[in-house]
Amino acid sequence: MNAQLHIINEILPLSIDSEISEAQVFFNELTYSHFPVLKDKTYLGCIAEADIRCFDSDNTLKEYQYAFEGFFVRDDANWLDILEAFAQNNSNIMPVLDYENTYLGYFELSDVMTLFNDTPFLGEAGDILVLEKGISDYSFSEISQIAESNDAKVLGLFISKIENDVVQITVKITNSDINYIIQTFRRYNYNVISTHKEDIFLKDLKERSDYLKRYLDM
Repeated sequence: MNAQLHIINEILPLSIDSEISEAQVFFNELTYSHFPVLKDKTYLGCIAEADIRCFDSDNTLKEYQYAFEGFFVRDDANWLDILEAFAQNNSNIMPVLDYENTYLGYFELSDVMTLFNDTPFLGEAGDILVLEKGISDYSFSEISQIAESNDAKVLGLFISKIENDVVQITVKITNSDINYIIQTFRRYNYNVISTHKEDIFLKDLKERSDYLKRYLDM
């Protein structure tokens, strides 16, 4: 996937000499959380929409350079690095510079998310498991081996949460006998925290619980 095809440069960046009132109107008309500011052709950083609301409308952006946020990505960054930059900077816009630091335009978060939607992880049919194990005990290779030993292929996996030395791994696999795969993960001491209607183990627990409840109510 070529992220460069999604660089936008139809809207000119703000100038360091732009008046605050002009920038406030700009943000009123658009839905960006930030927008790039240039001095001549040099990228200075992004100004946040939230900050613009607090500035004196009679001044220019030059008076508030201390508030500029200097985040950006290079034009050859892969889409995962770009997505990470969006998350780290809590922005829905990401300036793009080449290796000579020339401003080329920007990415919109929605376009990068579309790239993610086109990956097999989301686009292919399959089952999603959320596994839990000690942070020093899990292994991506082991997870893949467990899936493949049950005639499934891993379409993608990532760490979705880390808390108190316990890690959660979200895994998407091709359609297979999900019950056997779940039971195999449990034999390898993975806690399966996602729910699946095909999970015989949980069905048995529910049936036994219902039986015990009926017995106690007699």
